[in-house]
Amino acid sequence: MTTWITICDTCKGPARDGADITRTDGERLAALVETAAQGSGLRTRRFSCLMGCTHGCNITVQAAGKQNYTLGRFEPTAEAAEGIVGWALLHDASDLGQVPFRQWPQAVKGHFITRHPPLPE
Repeated sequence: MTTWITICDTCKGPARDGADITRTDGERLAALVETAAQGSGLRTRRFSCLMGCTHGCNITVQAAGKQNYTLGRFEPTAEAAEGIVGWALLHDASDLGQVPFRQWPQAVKGHFITRHPPLPE
């Protein structure tokens, strides 16, 4: 079973004074997540607009037959990307996609937006 991290590449953060304005915050986070996920067995993809603009930067963690999650309110930092990938690896290792809170990387705590049940088979 493949676990996917989908990163919204259109997300824009609040005021970006002095920031790289040639790329969106979502594009910057996507590049960091892609790098952090290399060699992990996780799959990544970019998607233009997850419709969570008030919670940007947004990502989803999904796998067939498992609970799926949307997370947001990330800054495009290496720490956030490593936390996302770390949590996705725990999701991948779980039979149902549930990860005990005590195992969550600090970088994802407070970033969960929604949980979706798996689709019926």
